[in-house]
Amino acid sequence: MDSSTQKSNSATPHLSPEESARWMKIATYASASVACVLIAVKLVAWLWTDSVSLLATLIDSCLDAVASLITLLAVRHALVPADDEHRFGHGKAEALAGLAQSMFITGSALFLFLEASARFFHPQTIEGSHMGIAVMIFSIIVTLGLVILQRYVVRKTGSTAIAADSLHYKSDLFMNASVILALVLAVYGWQGFDAVFGIGIAFYILYSAYEIIQHAMHDLMDHELSSDERKHIRELVSQHPQAHGMHDLRTRKSGTTVFIQLHLELDDALTLLDAHTISDQVEASLMAVYPNAEIIIHEDPISAVSISEPFEHTQ
Repeated sequence: MDSSTQKSNSATPHLSPEESARWMKIATYASASVACVLIAVKLVAWLWTDSVSLLATLIDSCLDAVASLITLLAVRHALVPADDEHRFGHGKAEALAGLAQSMFITGSALFLFLEASARFFHPQTIEGSHMGIAVMIFSIIVTLGLVILQRYVVRKTGSTAIAADSLHYKSDLFMNASVILALVLAVYGWQGFDAVFGIGIAFYILYSAYEIIQHAMHDLMDHELSSDERKHIRELVSQHPQAHGMHDLRTRKSGTTVFIQLHLELDDALTLLDAHTISDQVEASLMAVYPNAEIIIHEDPISAVSISEPFEHTQ
């Protein structure tokens, strides 16, 4: 797994459920709005220039709009509280939305590859390059603002669906920059580069789809939190003066909810009430850092633990 995937996968929510829901809704509405604006301006620019690179970005923006709508619906469903039929909540709707987005992205990349390949063998003159460049600069500014917002929301909420949606727009930044370069080269007579950049963009979109699939599959397959997050959990537990150790730490994430399970090693002589009190205190320290967490702690007498290891070595 590459570093970017690991970093994204390690994101865990650190806001209250209400704040997380509010920021996620803001991000989804902003994404859908930006996609609609970009479709309008790119459609005008493509009709004016007939550039295959501009067509590439127009197709991508149309699919971004569909993907953003899927994200909006998935986030709304994922935020529905747990019920009798879904005791662990609806958070995996976000991961399913990520998989759906990857299919749209893969389809757009294949269509773009075929269109750009045909244009490579049959190049056409691009008209109105200056207008196309202006539209691309506008697109970069708008998209950059959205990506910054999405990055903040993902960092605070750990939303898989918004992280997947953000990948579309991050790829758009590179795509728009390459289109500007292709249009500038076309002004100086290098028409063939329009198709070359279109093919390159198609492969980049496929790579983005692969990243989205990775992120979604981690959530669907109950992938552990990152090693840094697990280390942090062990440090929080070790801060309690009566906790001698811990073992069998298990973690996963579903939507914005983090699930943490562990065995806490305590003195043999403690009463059940005292052991329960300590467990509640450890749980409270974890909830202070992971307010969206579902935590299960099993208390073990230290003498019953076959292999007791210090916190810094506990796996």
